[in-house]
Amino acid sequence: MASTATEMTLENGSATYVAPVGGNAGSMTFTAEVRDESGVRGLKVVAWPASSRLDPTEAELRHVDSAMCREATDGFSRCTYTLKVTKKEATELDQGAWHVSALATANDGSTVYLPRAATFDVNH
Repeated sequence: MASTATEMTLENGSATYVAPVGGNAGSMTFTAEVRDESGVRGLKVVAWPASSRLDPTEAELRHVDSAMCREATDGFSRCTYTLKVTKKEATELDQGAWHVSALATANDGSTVYLPRAATFDVNH
């Protein structure tokens, strides 16, 4: 009996922002589950303020930061992207809603792109 190939998936994306406190840096963290039968090559992530009206394309995401992906089971990886935020950087961030765009790539070269993989709020 032949099995049917399944499409690559990028699921359960969530993002959080933690403001810097005292001398400690803050962070923006995005996590997601990526699955493909051939395995996961990587996940590219970019966060941007909703007020900017940016709309990153799949092609643009090929040139942004990568998340760290760890294989959990065959073809399934848990990917985490963390961006440290200094107190000075935090004061320059747009407050309010931010979006995360994500591009996952499988070992066989297939991709899945989510222009709005998650949303989070930045408050100082």
